[in-house]
Amino acid sequence: MAKAKAAAPTSSSGGKAAKKKKWSKGKVKDKAQHAVVLDKPTYDRILKEVPTFRFISQSILIERLKVNGSLARVAIRHLEKEGAIKRIVHHHGQLIYTRSTTSSE
Repeated sequence: MAKAKAAAPTSSSGGKAAKKKKWSKGKVKDKAQHAVVLDKPTYDRILKEVPTFRFISQSILIERLKVNGSLARVAIRHLEKEGAIKRIVHHHGQLIYTRSTTSSE
């Protein structure tokens, strides 16, 4: 009877010691190949598409247009100077803009 109890854990996949979780290997994210120089097609796309976005930030431009962070900041400043977009929040970490409405509010 004592022998049957000792044999039981080994037959059920080794008990607690066998179920111990291993460390995760971690997922490696591929490095993004975003544009670092503003070419004509990208510039035209910025002028056409960005003023139609409801929510505009540096992160959005990086994600959707596949441009570098510095290019996204330059594009946002350029569009604000033209009056195509208007600033909602000015924070040192994130500038948030929206499209300019033509009608008076």
